[in-house]
Amino acid sequence: MGGKPSFLPLVLWGAGVVALDQLSKWFIVANFLLHDSREVIPGFFSLTYITNTGAAFGILAGQHSTLRQVFFVAVAGVALAVIILGWRQLCGEQRLMPHALGLIAGGAVGNLIDRLRFGAVIDFLDFYVQDHHWPAFNVADAAITVGVGLFLLGSMLDGRRRGSED
Repeated sequence: MGGKPSFLPLVLWGAGVVALDQLSKWFIVANFLLHDSREVIPGFFSLTYITNTGAAFGILAGQHSTLRQVFFVAVAGVALAVIILGWRQLCGEQRLMPHALGLIAGGAVGNLIDRLRFGAVIDFLDFYVQDHHWPAFNVADAAITVGVGLFLLGSMLDGRRRGSED
């Protein structure tokens, strides 16, 4: 299965994630007030409209807004550049990598759009058990998490395949 890896999965997964992410955030902003919460599955899941000026789990949320924005835009830009420039080496014959990178890229773009538009990321997926809440997140965050998981799985499988060839 040699040759150049297809760029199509990156585009399809990335565009799909951005569309679903932005559509879901539009729905939340249009139908909820900031900090409004509606229970969907009692004792387990609510839709809760919050904004996050920081990174995952609010990291850097307290930093100066201009520096924080420049930092997050730069990180997203570097991540996208690494994905695009390293596409051939990262994917090679690995079947999971194109999908993983598409999910990661789509999630990065989805959250980048929020940062550029609002200065913060819109989060709304709120999972909990009794009073123990997982930090709220969004579709872009979920895509990045699944993409990183697929990337790691693909890397391990590729390492095993290469080890068995030696």
